[in-house]
Amino acid sequence: MRAVVYQGPYDVAVEDVEEPEIEHPNDVVVDITTSCICGSDLHMYEGRTAAEEGIVFGHENMGIVSEVGEAVSTLEEGDRVVMPFNVSCGFCQNCEEGYTGFCTNVNPGFAGGAYGYVAMGPYPGGQAEKLRVPYADHNALKLPEGREHEDAFSLLADIFPTGWHGTELANLQPGESVAIFGAGPVGLMAAYSAKIKGAAEIYIVDQVPSRLELAEEYCDAHAIDFSEGDPVDQIIEEHGGMVDKGVDAVGYQATDPDDVDTETEDYSYQPAKENPAVVINNLIRVVRPTGELGIPGLYVPEDPGAPDDMAAQGRLGIDFGKFFEKGLKCGTGQCNVKEYNRYLRDMIIEGRADPSWVVSHRVNLDEAPEMYEAFDAREEGVTKVLLEP
Repeated sequence: MRAVVYQGPYDVAVEDVEEPEIEHPNDVVVDITTSCICGSDLHMYEGRTAAEEGIVFGHENMGIVSEVGEAVSTLEEGDRVVMPFNVSCGFCQNCEEGYTGFCTNVNPGFAGGAYGYVAMGPYPGGQAEKLRVPYADHNALKLPEGREHEDAFSLLADIFPTGWHGTELANLQPGESVAIFGAGPVGLMAAYSAKIKGAAEIYIVDQVPSRLELAEEYCDAHAIDFSEGDPVDQIIEEHGGMVDKGVDAVGYQATDPDDVDTETEDYSYQPAKENPAVVINNLIRVVRPTGELGIPGLYVPEDPGAPDDMAAQGRLGIDFGKFFEKGLKCGTGQCNVKEYNRYLRDMIIEGRADPSWVVSHRVNLDEAPEMYEAFDAREEGVTKVLLEP
């Protein structure tokens, strides 16, 4: 079958790979109808992880069940399903308590597993024609038959739940104000989630005009362009003070505002311009005393391309004294997708949510290399790319 395979930094190719098979009675095999390119994939694509050549990418997957293991009891051939990016067992202590992003059974020595991602277990990704799904009764969420809501449902694998998770980590309540740093797909979904939850004021910080325009149009957010000045100062001036809550949807490849080349509109993230702690420190500054921060943005314990030796070890220069002085609270960690995806699915079915507006491209699998390049360059108009095998 055809799949997107990592060749090395800034290089992926669509190649023939071995088709997945039922390996355990609780497996199913899914014919992929949609797989998404995620911002997290870019960390591997750029060589900023320990990903080895040959890994099949793709942790945001949906499709039609084509083979069913004999122990599977809730799924049948022909069922339309979407899979959380988390691979989890459903019965370890963390899974039983709802922390399916931190399953201790599926990836020995590590808390959490995922499809097609470095260090997240032996699970090939779904940017391919087929995908094996382990613990399928637990990991596959059924969807209505047909093709309705295909784009929206595909976002249930990761970015819609992860955006929602960011607001949950920050304990965002109706009527509160929130500042969201990063208007990539997860940041946009965090802003959209904040709108659905009834936030009074939503501020979203980025430097790419098309992304900020989407936030204004679909999330009723106040767009803050950090290339025009200190984003904290801009938010405090517009809001009339600090905000109640904050969300980091950027992660460890954040950049300083002073490093944006506005004359050439260079929105690419270059290692020499990075400041991995800048977003967290901006949130510490902009959130009011006793407020809360949610950090779903990715941080890693090791970064081969870090701007300094400390960051290479996953150590950041965080203003913890100010964090303590203000009595702030903070929630971190990857999303436990199963905590939210059933409810978000039902909101889509009932017409109370439709995150598909974030999708900018739906292309054939063979176009993946070009779309990785465009998405990594933060080209105007490239927000969320869906691949259709």
